[in-house]
Formats: sequence, structure tokens, C-alpha cells
Amino acid sequence: MEQDRYTRGWAKLKEIDGEQGERVIASLAGIAPDFARLLIEFGFGDIYSRPGLDLRSREIATIAALCALGTAAPQLRVHIHGALNVGCSREEIVEVMMQMALYAGFPAALNGLFAAKDVFAERGA
Repeated sequence: MEQDRYTRGWAKLKEIDGEQGERVIASLAGIAPDFARLLIEFGFGDIYSRPGLDLRSREIATIAALCALGTAAPQLRVHIHGALNVGCSREEIVEVMMQMALYAGFPAALNGLFAAKDVFAERGA
């Protein structure tokens, strides 16, 4: 059962985040490999694999939440990549950040927009 969660989670992580997600997991190997396993099994094997939302919707919700937190810029960048990977447009991502100005404040929205700008530049025009 645990192996199924891990296998399912690893496949979902690769589908959404590709190399970005693999780098996050690899970066945990030397400090917290059990946390990396938990992230794969629970986050992607259990939650992201649920049938109730498509991956676009999940990534929109995730980037909104990470933007609103205002303390998760590296994770926000990974999930902006993920949102683009699963079919979100740059315009949709910008609109999510603008929406966050209303609920999380202008500083959070600005930080989200700057993270999006970095990701868009990294991926090219």
C-alpha cells in the first residue's frame, strides 16, 4: 500500500512539476529524506491524485494559497512552473496574483507577480 502511494505520488509529481519537483525532492535527500517521502506519498500520492479537481484547478488553488502566505516564494515558483505545465496560461496566473491583492493584500500580490515574472523569464517568451 505504501509503495502504491509512493509510486502514484512520484508519477503525479513528475506530471505536474517535472524537473522542478525532482530537484525539490533531491534537495531534501541530505537533510530529511523521510520528509521527501511524506511529500511524495501524502501530497502527490494522496491529495493531488484525488479525482475531485483537475490538475489545472489544483495548481490555481495552490499558487493562490502560496501567494497569500507570502512566505513561500521558492514553493510558489515551483508551482507556477507546475501550473504552466498542466495548461494554465500566463494570463491566468497573473489574474490569480491580482485576485490575491483583494484577499491577501498588495504586498502578497506583488511578491506573487514578481515570482511569476521570474518564472516566465526563466521559461522564455
